[in-house]
Amino acid sequence: MAWLRSLVYTIFLIVTVIPYAIACTLCAPLPQPWRYRFTVGWPRLAVWGAKVICGIRWQVEGWENLPSGPAVLLAKHQSAWETLWLPAYMPRQLCFIYKRELHRVPFFGWGLALLDMIAIDRSDRRGAMEQVFRQGEKKMAENRWPILFPEGTRVPPGQVGRYQAGGARLARHAGVPVVPIAHNAGECWPRNAFVKRPGLITVSIGKPIASTGVSATQLNEQAKEWIETEMRRLAPHRYE
Repeated sequence: MAWLRSLVYTIFLIVTVIPYAIACTLCAPLPQPWRYRFTVGWPRLAVWGAKVICGIRWQVEGWENLPSGPAVLLAKHQSAWETLWLPAYMPRQLCFIYKRELHRVPFFGWGLALLDMIAIDRSDRRGAMEQVFRQGEKKMAENRWPILFPEGTRVPPGQVGRYQAGGARLARHAGVPVVPIAHNAGECWPRNAFVKRPGLITVSIGKPIASTGVSATQLNEQAKEWIETEMRRLAPHRYE
């Protein structure tokens, strides 16, 4: 049954993403806030489809911890689900940091390019962090939140990846806090797995961690400690 549901859901994603991407391209002349609002409608649709078709429900703990001002979000990365949920449901526009080459991907990349996020030229390794600093500060001045997955790649439940300090460095440079986010999406939507399992995903938002008076390395470690401690509460069976 889970396999059949997953097949139906995959078809649902394919059937909806192509016309939606074309519609997003047609929205190019509109102001950026309008383009963003329209474009994130598809991730919201995908999260809804996962709930209705695959039985993947979700809940949030810690909404009240989101700050009213600028911040850098650092989130656990276990699956594709959170990449859909985060921009669809966060109260402010998010800015993912990614390589500019993604803009060449048909449909997905086209829509991504219209969102005016933080696309960096990875061929310029020395200047990559400077690109992040410059664009990140600009986005935060526009009341948008940069978001990073410090582990860099999707990590299976119960495992811990190497936390990279890029997000902490951006927060330290801009003098803004980081907001750690933990979740157990990998329990229902495993990494690189076709079959999605029904269940309840909990997204836990931690209190902002100040970037003043600490180094980027220390800030990154504080965020890691909170996230990984929270993961043991959300999925204790993975750490027995």
